[in-house]
Amino acid sequence: MPFPIPITPRLVGRRPLALGSASLAVASLSLGRPSGPATAQPATLPPVTPRQVTGPFYPVDWSGDADADLVRVVGAEAQALGTVIHLRGRVLDAQGRALEGAVVELWQCDANGLYRHPNDRPGTRDAGFQGRGRAAAGPDGGFAFRTIRPVAYPGRTPHIHVAVAAPGRRAPLVTQLYVAGEPLNERDRQFNALRDPREREAVLMRLEPADRIEPGALLAARDIVLG
Repeated sequence: MPFPIPITPRLVGRRPLALGSASLAVASLSLGRPSGPATAQPATLPPVTPRQVTGPFYPVDWSGDADADLVRVVGAEAQALGTVIHLRGRVLDAQGRALEGAVVELWQCDANGLYRHPNDRPGTRDAGFQGRGRAAAGPDGGFAFRTIRPVAYPGRTPHIHVAVAAPGRRAPLVTQLYVAGEPLNERDRQFNALRDPREREAVLMRLEPADRIEPGALLAARDIVLG
């Protein structure tokens, strides 16, 4: 059963955030304290992942195929257009401890620059791209998604939206992930809103060849740290 977590609508980009009741529907969570295993505190604590705006295209429909593989849609004849990325990481607290049971959501535009959302501009959406996905963090806080390298759309640098809800926390973290070295980053309003270099580093994905996982694919490792 979905567990609604409210997100306050904000103005961003080309139009107001269109979420209706503005609730983030995530998988059922225990309301107890974080259940991740106790770990030794690292010598250097990881930087907390900064919050960013939800954007105007948070998915309104989570029915049907909404798993962690955004590249292959059940019933579609072909997989998504674009370069495949295997995005892997962990959900941690500010002390570097794993947050088992955290729910991670992704959403992004397809290779044609269109979101799976009724309010996006007209165009031909890629029917082979799932558009949004969800995964639960394991005992080590780990999560993994198969998606595509994000592409730019009018007014924005390539990015992936992320929301994370964890047991015992009142509100989800909503942020965006960016491709390291992407020239459009320097002209993007949301990316440049992050003034602290540590905050910028915390949302950058460094893409590496991942042929050993899947021919022609890329690998991005990005932990998400909840403050």
